[in-house]
Formats: sequence, structure tokens, C-alpha cells
Amino acid sequence: MTEAAPPIPDRLCTDPKSPFYDAQVFEHDIGIRFNGKDRNDVAECCVSEGWIKVPAGKSVDRKGNPLLIKLKGQVEAFYR
Repeated sequence: MTEAAPPIPDRLCTDPKSPFYDAQVFEHDIGIRFNGKDRNDVAECCVSEGWIKVPAGKSVDRKGNPLLIKLKGQVEAFYR
């Protein structure tokens, strides 16, 4: 018997230290479509505000986390 997937929240982050991280959602394969193209490098997204955050190349901060840039457009989150 397969388990039903939980609804995808409006704002979602891949960093476990973030308040927008939801472990139950990440147990399933999630896809993010930004301006009609599937993106695999999204670190954080907000569907209602229409933005995603992606790593800016190989740049990292002093703690070793990637530097993120915010891109605005049409965002759609879905289960694959």
C-alpha cells in the first residue's frame, strides 16, 4: 500500500537548519518548474511570491555554504 504524499508548502527550503525545511516532503521526489523549465539546482523557493534561490556558481560564504541568488518568475512545485 503506497503512502499519500503530503501537500507541498508554499515556501520550501533544502537546508535542514531553515524553518522552511520539511522532511516529510523531501521523502518524495520533488520537481521545481521555473518559467516553464525544470530546475534541479533550486535551494529555496516560494510559489506565491514567485521566486527561487539558486547557488551562484562555486562561491561559498565563510561557513562553506553556497552563496545564493534570487530569481523572480513563475514557480511551480510538483511531485514527480
